[in-house]
Amino acid sequence: MNEFTRITFDLLAPVARVTLQNPPINVIDIPMMEEVSHAISLAEARPEVSVLVLTGSEKAFSAGVDVAAHTPDRVAEMLTKFHAIFRALVSSRRVLIAGVSGHCLGGGAELAMMCDVVITSETATWGFPEILLGCYPPVAVTALPSIVGQKRAAELILTGRKISGLEALSMGLASSVVAGAEVSGKVDAVVAQLTALSPASLAATKKAMYVWDAMHFDKGLARAEKIYLEELMQTEDAREGIEAFLEKREPKWTGK
Repeated sequence: MNEFTRITFDLLAPVARVTLQNPPINVIDIPMMEEVSHAISLAEARPEVSVLVLTGSEKAFSAGVDVAAHTPDRVAEMLTKFHAIFRALVSSRRVLIAGVSGHCLGGGAELAMMCDVVITSETATWGFPEILLGCYPPVAVTALPSIVGQKRAAELILTGRKISGLEALSMGLASSVVAGAEVSGKVDAVVAQLTALSPASLAATKKAMYVWDAMHFDKGLARAEKIYLEELMQTEDAREGIEAFLEKREPKWTGK
């Protein structure tokens, strides 16, 4: 569809496909956020759609949110538009499938982890490196503990350590791991399984499965956003981390 420049969107019911397409590493900028939200709304408006597939390129599912969007004049808009995607995904009754190859970091990892079925290549690189910039990933701090457990989530978020697709599988971030060239084939196989099932039954099952998590996610994310904007982004260290990244230098932390 010609309204998209950062993604491609294909809808052939009962399947809708969103492919992140912002070379070279699919950085999620504000225009991409708007396009992903629009694509999800188009899929949600079609009751015959039962499956929504999210993929990137072989080089990167997504290396994360544009660091330049974290500056004081843009961060509130960025959080609002980025988190609108997750609120739509959490409330969606479509089965969400992510196919992950290459870099899957920060906001990209958040996007993948919120899907129902996650197929990752064994050599994909997962991680939540925001702490290295003096920040934190609001969606991950809210939802990751329920996916991988409190201790594993804390270690990943507080250290920014990167992990392989194999480790992502062992932690529960992914549903299955395959060789890089096999990701799309595995995604298609899962899609075939799901599209043979009743869309109405899948929708009702998703609603029942996630109703408890959805209530906690909404409240938790709102709280994480408030702390991010009113406390974290007021610190000198958060500003220094973002500026240092943009200026390609090591940050100088002051603890303030």
